[in-house]
Amino acid sequence: MNLQNFRFETDADGVALAVWDCPGRSMNVITQAVIDEIEAIVDAVVADPAVKGCVITSGKDNFSGGADLTMLQGLGLEYEKLKREQGEEPAMRHFFEASRRLSLVFRKLETCGKPFAAAVSGLCLGGAFELALSCHHRVVSADPKTRVGLPEIKVGLFPGGGGTQRVARLMQTGDALQMLFKGEQIRPAMARSMGLVHEVAGKDEIVAKAKAWILAGGSAVAPWDVPKFKAPSGKVYSPAGMMIWPPANAIYRRETHDNYPAAKAILASVYEGLQLPMDLGLKVESRYFAMILRTKEAAAMIRTLFISMGELNKGARRPKDVPATSLRKVGVVGAGFMGAGVAYVTANAGLEVVLVDQSTEAAEKGKAYAHALITGQINKGRAKTADRDALLARIQASADYADLADCDLVIEAVFEDPKVKAEVIAKVEAVIGPDTIFASNTSTLPISGLAKASSRPEAFVGIHFFSPVEKMMLVEIIKGEATGDRALATALDYVRTVKKTPIVVNDARGFFANRCVGAYILEGHKMLNEGVPPAMIENAGKMAGMPVGPLSLNDEVALDLGLKIAKATEAQLGPDAVDPAQKALLVELVENQGRLGRKNRKGFYDYPEGAPKRLWPGLKDLQPTHLDPDTLDIAELKHRLLVVQALEAARTVGEGVITDPREADVGSILGFGFAPFTGGALSYIDFMGAKDFVALAEGLEAKHGPRFAVPDNLRAMAESGGTFYGEAAKQAA
Repeated sequence: MNLQNFRFETDADGVALAVWDCPGRSMNVITQAVIDEIEAIVDAVVADPAVKGCVITSGKDNFSGGADLTMLQGLGLEYEKLKREQGEEPAMRHFFEASRRLSLVFRKLETCGKPFAAAVSGLCLGGAFELALSCHHRVVSADPKTRVGLPEIKVGLFPGGGGTQRVARLMQTGDALQMLFKGEQIRPAMARSMGLVHEVAGKDEIVAKAKAWILAGGSAVAPWDVPKFKAPSGKVYSPAGMMIWPPANAIYRRETHDNYPAAKAILASVYEGLQLPMDLGLKVESRYFAMILRTKEAAAMIRTLFISMGELNKGARRPKDVPATSLRKVGVVGAGFMGAGVAYVTANAGLEVVLVDQSTEAAEKGKAYAHALITGQINKGRAKTADRDALLARIQASADYADLADCDLVIEAVFEDPKVKAEVIAKVEAVIGPDTIFASNTSTLPISGLAKASSRPEAFVGIHFFSPVEKMMLVEIIKGEATGDRALATALDYVRTVKKTPIVVNDARGFFANRCVGAYILEGHKMLNEGVPPAMIENAGKMAGMPVGPLSLNDEVALDLGLKIAKATEAQLGPDAVDPAQKALLVELVENQGRLGRKNRKGFYDYPEGAPKRLWPGLKDLQPTHLDPDTLDIAELKHRLLVVQALEAARTVGEGVITDPREADVGSILGFGFAPFTGGALSYIDFMGAKDFVALAEGLEAKHGPRFAVPDNLRAMAESGGTFYGEAAKQAA
């Protein structure tokens, strides 16, 4: 065999070992060549009577992250080409057969007549876990970094290599559906208790354990190929089945609002597949998989959440001529909620941290936040006491700015007031070295304005974390007018070190994310003032694809913060810069009613101790009128909430704040949860088509006002038939 991605050898006992080790890659991925080689290995094992069975393992730290999704993109392009040349039917036939090749090869392995075992350590996800599931025995490493799972739903796909059929035959149907819908990464012990793997062993023992199973006479017949096999939950059409499927369908509707075709395909594949023999069940899965591959939702999510996010995480926007920085110590000024979170993620990444506040007590309080977070990880079994001790040892709490002297990077996270920040900048620059980069964690204040207080504006950059820092994956890197390449590169290297995803934006009030978030929240306030029932506003947001409604989101970011920003904006830019009705609403809630949001358990919602949050009944008294919900168009409400954000994203492109559509899309999903099935705020426009989007926005403008006005750059795009990604490609060429 001429294998490029596997090493293959047979030991003296007649057990073959296939070591997966893709050359030139840090992670094994499934490509067309890998699929061909797996089939060649199966054929070789079957053809040699001296071979008793085969163990498949990895030569890398991780088993595999799954399929190369660019390969799946290529299938779509090939389909379009064949459709143009030969017509839709032959193109679809070819597409179907090509998209199910992985499933057919895995089934060939499973039914080849000789036992195969998978020895897994590290990540084993997606198609790679489907390979393991098609093996007759699975041994996974007890290494804490080992994870198995089928996360395809997170990029708009679903397991198309037999995953829906095998998981549904290994587990209770409800558990299988939950696993497939969530797409979570599962730890070894849990995977064993769920019946997904057979053994958990030490990292150095997994291959030996797998070989021992083969030598002990391990069966080469999968459970579902044994005559009279019965699925764990019994037949679909049975009393037990009827306890599963109606609720499953209801839960699917509640969780997805029918926005995710892949989720519906999972439900259908399992439902139909469990009523059929395995081979027919796999064919059903393959038909749904081929259909999902051609949806705009899959195309959008693959592009944004896999390809673009991967490129940004690898430094796509980093200045190429700046050498890699070697960060050792980071200063954080301000030990409040944000500063404490920044200190935690920095120390958790292995960097030394100096956490400075006005008093040692305040700084220690910020350090205590890190103690609480890591203790929570220990209680969940995700960290050890020694990890906590090491992390806390890396955080120095101080009230002395002089302790920042040898930091490579200093991040201020103090109150959103230009005067306060200017005082901090002066104190920090008085003690730091000439090579230290200074960053502001401001959420709205323009970086260029703050940099005027700096004696070294070329070393001044914005690093905007989102709250809560330890959970939110996005960080906005803001370039001021004078920000130099070294400052930008240092910021990007730091964000990568703390394992966040960066987007680079040019300076403007509110930058990118907060402008779009502000538009979403404002639209919720507008609806409330119009008399739309509060529950309908919130449900419209979730039905549109947002993680929470605009009122709930406002509670999370704090109503008093919103009021402070509105007042600061008005003071700096004049009364026309704020919406008077929104300001009046916030003044009533914050100053008259004392409702600050989740932080004081009173906002648009009440947050009773030990009970679910509920909309505050007093909201109806704040509405000047009350509209009959039966007269309202829910589709229009949904459109308003998404279109207003997408328009703001388009404006940031026209103003030069966003220069790369990848960053707008990745940023909109990671930063504020913009309907992931759309691929992000700009993909929402691109996949709808600029012409149709402009028509939709113009209809909303005519009815609801100038906030839905179409910016010139988008109108020109509609007239030319262009797209944001197309324009970006032209500029890059």
